[in-house]
Formats: sequence, C-alpha cells, structure tokens
Amino acid sequence: MGVKKSVLLVFLFFLSVGIGQENDTLLNTPEPIDSFQSERFLDMMETSLLSFYKETKQNPAVDSLFLSFDYGVDSVPLFSDSVYCARLDELNAKSPFQLECNADVLRTIDFFARKRRKFTSVVLGRSQLYFDLFEEKLAKHDMPIELKYLSVIESGLRPQVKSRAGALGLWQFMYRTGKMYGLDQDSYIDQRMDPELSTEAACLYLKKLHSMYDDWNMALAAYNAGPGNVNKAIRRSGGKMTYWEIRPYLPRETQGYVPNFIAMSYMMSYHVYHNIPPAPPLLYDFEIDTVCLKQSLHMQTLDSMLGWSEEDIQRVNPIYKTSYIPFYKDRKNCINIPVTYVKDWIALEDSIYQRDSILFNIFPNTEVKADETAPNATIHTVRSGESLSVIGRKYGVTVNQLKDWNNLRSTNLRIGQKLSVYGSSASTRPQKVHRVANQDEHTVESGDNYWKIANQYGTTVAELQRLNPRLDPNDLKVGQVIKLRD
Repeated sequence: MGVKKSVLLVFLFFLSVGIGQENDTLLNTPEPIDSFQSERFLDMMETSLLSFYKETKQNPAVDSLFLSFDYGVDSVPLFSDSVYCARLDELNAKSPFQLECNADVLRTIDFFARKRRKFTSVVLGRSQLYFDLFEEKLAKHDMPIELKYLSVIESGLRPQVKSRAGALGLWQFMYRTGKMYGLDQDSYIDQRMDPELSTEAACLYLKKLHSMYDDWNMALAAYNAGPGNVNKAIRRSGGKMTYWEIRPYLPRETQGYVPNFIAMSYMMSYHVYHNIPPAPPLLYDFEIDTVCLKQSLHMQTLDSMLGWSEEDIQRVNPIYKTSYIPFYKDRKNCINIPVTYVKDWIALEDSIYQRDSILFNIFPNTEVKADETAPNATIHTVRSGESLSVIGRKYGVTVNQLKDWNNLRSTNLRIGQKLSVYGSSASTRPQKVHRVANQDEHTVESGDNYWKIANQYGTTVAELQRLNPRLDPNDLKVGQVIKLRD
C-alpha cells in the first residue's frame, strides 16, 4: 500500500504495546486498541506526515526574497543584458551545458520575462508533481539535472498534450521513437503519457544522442529535429560540431529550440527576481500513493463510490486513453491514487469491483486484455463520413447508448476507431439495476453487498452504514435483515 502507510502502522504498533510505560509492561499482552481510536491515530499521523512533506517543499529563502524585493502585484521587473549574462554565468558554473548569453538567448529571456509570465508561473506549480521524478531518473543515469527543464518547453508539463505532428506526452515522443524505447500503446493505454515510463525513455534517448555528439546542446537539437537533420546541418556547415555553428542550417523550429531551453532554465531559476510566484499546485508528488488492481475497472465506478472524479483520476493516471482501466495478464496493474482516497479504497475495494461488474456487465476476477471488448458486442469500425447518429440508425440504437457503451466524452470519431454496439435484445445489452422504493428492510441474499443494495433501493452506502451500525458491510450473511430507512 506504500511506504507511508507502513510507517504509520509501525507507529501504531509501538503505541499499542505501551511506549512510555514501565519496562516490565512490555512483557505483558497489550490491550487491544479500540478501532475508532486506531483510525483516529492513523488519520492524525497521515495528516502530520503530509504537513511535514509540504513544509519540506516550501523554501523560506524564496519567500524572504519576495518580501525583500517588495514588488507590487503587477510589477514586471526587467534587467540589463549584463545582469542576465551574469546570472547565466552562475548557472554555467554548475552545469555541463553551454548556456550561452547571446542576442537570441537574451531576446528569448525577455520574451518569457514580459509576455509569458503566466506560463512560467503555471509550470512552476506543475513542477511540484513531476520534478522530483525527473531528478531521480536523471541522477540514476548520471545526466545533467537541468534536463528537467526540457519537458517544460516540450509539453508545459502536461502529460496528455499532443502536437500537430503527433508527438505525445511530457517528453513529446513520436510513435516510432517511443516504441523504440519501450513505450507501448493499444486501444486503451499510451505509455508515452505515463510520467515515469516516458521519463525513463527520455533519459535513455537523450543519453544515446549525447553519446553520438558528445555535446548536450547538439543532443537537444537532435532530440527536437532528429539525428538525421542534425547530421545534414553538420555537412552543410562544412563539418562544424557545435550547435551555434550549425544552427543556421537546422530547421527553423530547432533554431529556436536551444535558446528556448536556456531561457526557460533561466526563468525557472530566477523567477523570484522577476516577480513570478509559482501557481498553487493541484497536487504535490507526495500526495500520491498507488494501489494495485485485481480486475479491470471504469473510472465512473471510482467516481460514484469514492467521490474521486474522472477528471482527477485521469490527471494522476494520464496513461489511459479512455475512462476504462484495463487489466493486463502478466503485468503489474497499479494506478496512482491521492492518499486522501486510500482509506476508502481499502474499505470498499471488493464492493468497487462488484459494483463495476453490475454496472458494466463484467464478470469479477477475470483478466481483460486491452483488445477485448464487453461480451455479446458487435464491433463496428468507423468509416469515412460516419457519425454516431449514422451508426446508431444502422444498428437501431441511440447516440447516448453508443457514447455510454464506449466511454465517449464527445461525438467526435476518427476513421478506423472501433465501437462496441450491442444488439436489440435486452439480454445482450449491459443491464441496469432497477431501484425499488418505499421499502423499509432488505433481507440479505447470496451475492449481496452494500453497494448492490444501495443501488437497488436508491440510497447510499453511507446511509446504510448509519442505519445499521452493528453490521459489518464486508461480512454480510444470507438472511441478515438490513434497515433501509429510519
């Protein structure tokens, strides 16, 4: 369940055996801790741990700099070229890059400092979720830490952003290059959008490019334009081997690539001097834990049971292309989850799977391959000119049904896309549980659980727990009577 939970349980164990009591009490059997007290203690320790992590992320030196400058809210400080060059010299002293101070770099810094201030603020906030991961991977491969800024200019630290050319993810891998470095994709996942896997691939690719040119600026140029274009530029320059020498012969975009990298390295390092505070992060990296799955799931189920929205699920699990989370054979199937939802996940895990199976007509505890579809479905391949309404008329179903069965958020389709279409017989479509109203009690039957019962009677699990405090929702027995209403 993660290191943080293990630490908390160790604390709880020592508390249970009576730390602070006389030594001979340790030889006695400890009194069991009341479950309510145990939960309160765990909650307190979890909150304290998160507060501690957040404090370590805060930098008093940065705060004091902002105070000492005493900038107005709308103040836009600008500096002379000599000041910019002196600061780049400071960065150069700690970096294997050649962070040159020339007219193009100065012009780019000025652009970021005046016109892209909000962008710098936003990526500073997003960096709280990704930079520790980047630095860990770069250190593992003995690579310059400054390369973390490359993802800023590639994607703005957005793992799901896709370029017009088809590059995808934090590190903007094209399909073939990503495949070459182990980033797979299928109908449901694209590993180019996975922060950890794509960062590992980026390190390997950049390391390979550096080994080819023995120059980090040249490696950056090759990362952007491809080694083939860099090699052409070398030939056209008469055999020159530095970025600035071959720059006039590179594609136009790549001519601005290294200046952009240098300027962003500067802005991320000296943003305080330019009165650019970080935007509040949506999440810190330490606020994310992992849980491993036993079967496939739909994000809608997690939303309904945990109150964890689909948007937030995809924010910390960008690898998924749809709201369906497949289960793969012979692969570790884990998802990222905010620590605030871990307790509820532990308590409701079995019910989550059962509800998902009911809602989406999936048999529990079965392995689902990425190219498998729901049972009894006809697979339709989208052709040119087809829309959901056209396809719906062909099969006698509605647009909303097609969207629901295929987890579609919009009516946009692409040629070649596979759609699951269920037949006209009700028995071949995903079944919905019919609610029963105006009933005060329910007698437990085989296969019942709180979520199934709550869905059947139009109530909630929390309400059932309130009305039946003496019943264990995870250990219901056939014949038990469950109170439904006051």
